[in-house]
Amino acid sequence: MIYTDMIEIEKLRKADIFSGTAIFCLGVFAVYQAFQMPMKDSYAGVQNVWYVSPALFPLLIGSTLALLGLMLIRTALKEVGVQGVKAVFGYLSSTAFADFLKQPVTIRFYGIVLNLFIFVFLLIPNIDFFLAAILFLLLFFFMFYCGFDERLVGLISKIIGGTFILALYLISDLADKVDTFAYFSADILVIAYIFLLIWHYYQLVKESELIPKFKLSLLIGFLAPFTIGIIFKYFLLVPMPHEGLVVSLLDAIWYAEIWS
Repeated sequence: MIYTDMIEIEKLRKADIFSGTAIFCLGVFAVYQAFQMPMKDSYAGVQNVWYVSPALFPLLIGSTLALLGLMLIRTALKEVGVQGVKAVFGYLSSTAFADFLKQPVTIRFYGIVLNLFIFVFLLIPNIDFFLAAILFLLLFFFMFYCGFDERLVGLISKIIGGTFILALYLISDLADKVDTFAYFSADILVIAYIFLLIWHYYQLVKESELIPKFKLSLLIGFLAPFTIGIIFKYFLLVPMPHEGLVVSLLDAIWYAEIWS
């Protein structure tokens, strides 16, 4: 039992080398981004001092992450030594590692990272917040709550395909040209993708025991973003990260003269 525990601890320490490296890199990136913010600035003729700079918080967080990452790497290297690091790199180049990358649990990890990456870096900056949140939640529900492991690879491939089309549309001149005569064209594209995704997944689960979970996923996927978004937007007066088609429609309803 003690020997088994020691083996498990050694495995965790080897993994800590890579976890610590990732944390350190994340911290360095946060510090780099913080230095892009002004440390001093003037507003309405008033000179702001450095200790009220918006860069201080990300600097603190980034520096702390970088330091903790280095400490984690140091602890791991102290436990496993150079030979342990060599063994890890040997495992990474082996067929066992290639098999590990194909396991269902690893594929689920791909799905989580991919969904988060798309939500943060593609949807939030460019797509109406309500639509971005709905798509984000539905993808998570379809992957894990009412999904099949054997269908996960196919769903991920469809996500990648849709992401590629949307990214290509946004970075090209096509989006600007279409917006001249059809406002919120990117939002409309995402709406079409959401309904195609729902229709496709319904075809997969309509004759299975997963249909109640599918309906619950739709309910929460649409209700949660609208509930939270409306509270923040219209009661707490917090602007959405990107306000597009849905926010414009809600503004028209919320501020309509019939309520006055």
